[in-house]
Amino acid sequence: MSEIDYEKLAEIELQKDEAEDAQSDQEKTFIPPQLEDPELNINHPYYDVARHGIIQLGGDDNSGRKVITFSCCRMPPSHQLNHTRLLEYLKYTLDQYVENDYTVVYFHYGLKSQNKPSLKWLQTAYKEFDRKYKKNLKALYVVHPTNFIKILWNIFKPLISHKFGKKVTYLNYLSDLREHLKYDQLNIPQEVIRHDENLRGKQKGKLPPVVKIPPPRPPLPTQQFGVSLQYLRDKNKGELIPPVLKQTVSYLKRKGLRVEGLFRRSASIQTIKDVQKLYNQGKSVNFDDYDDIHIPAVILKTFLRELPEPLLTFECYDHILGITSVESSLRVTRCKQIIQGLPEHNYVVLKYLMCFLHMVSQENIYNRMTGSNLACVFGLNLIWPSQGTASWSALVPLNLFTELLIDFYLNIFNSRTVPGEVLP
Repeated sequence: MSEIDYEKLAEIELQKDEAEDAQSDQEKTFIPPQLEDPELNINHPYYDVARHGIIQLGGDDNSGRKVITFSCCRMPPSHQLNHTRLLEYLKYTLDQYVENDYTVVYFHYGLKSQNKPSLKWLQTAYKEFDRKYKKNLKALYVVHPTNFIKILWNIFKPLISHKFGKKVTYLNYLSDLREHLKYDQLNIPQEVIRHDENLRGKQKGKLPPVVKIPPPRPPLPTQQFGVSLQYLRDKNKGELIPPVLKQTVSYLKRKGLRVEGLFRRSASIQTIKDVQKLYNQGKSVNFDDYDDIHIPAVILKTFLRELPEPLLTFECYDHILGITSVESSLRVTRCKQIIQGLPEHNYVVLKYLMCFLHMVSQENIYNRMTGSNLACVFGLNLIWPSQGTASWSALVPLNLFTELLIDFYLNIFNSRTVPGEVLP
């Protein structure tokens, strides 16, 4: 079959999808899509595209990689959206993350004849995303695929490498995402959720039984992940620095300071789970046994991310967001004021971590991890909102604040000492 025939076939399949969706939606009340980021600044360089909320940050996957979502249902009709600008905005967004491993979730529902980009645009888009973008993309999840997707795959097959093809996973239901990433952190459009409910309702004519989630178990006495700093101090004879933090920092300080891309790479999910299990059972961990410097790096990030409350605390979130409105020459002073208000234990642990990250940044000629690069990795592991996930507009101040803590460590942490504190 020729490429032109494929294109016609794709259009037919898309029309079939629309007809099915229209039939299902007759029973549902239509709720217009809401913008995910009402705080988006009108001066944003891609405000015309970003305001639709097509591309969003969606927390982390199970390996701690940043998740970016693309929602077709948020794409307005083609005459209202400049697709060239959409491509530029997508690259602009990915440029913030392509130096690190990352994951993309593509919500296919809502792609219609009126809003779909042309086949030529799709071909251009694939070619535009060179090795820089494809290398560190570790997974692409296509949610609610239809025959239209299969036909597109046939069209692009000659262009797509076998290696890239292995990164693509098709998921029929939203619940399938839970196996791969932190589902509750995703910004899933209501239209996609309703469509998922419709699909499940059609499955044998009824919704599948609700899976009951067992109540959370109390933590083990030796638990290290997912418990508070207070809990760890009480269970570790009053030690202020949690064992996982102390051991990973100590190991990385000895063997990882000059490793290029430290903290940017991911590691085997199973290995990370195995190491966490050892820690939680109170067993010793020897990172030399794994022969992979990125494992202790991922364990460190995982420990911070799984704290019940972020190290910088929920209370500081709004204060940190305001850092960009402070005059540049006064930002370090403002950072100092904010962290002076932290609880004593949080302050000590933060100081310990920032001392180490400052060391890492000082070796950036070898490891390529400047304060700015480290901030992009650690920002959302140190602070997040009490509800939902941080919006795109929040990333700039959160990362800037973290960068200032790293680059100006000596200045920011020089005036407060706590009995019993230690440094790397």
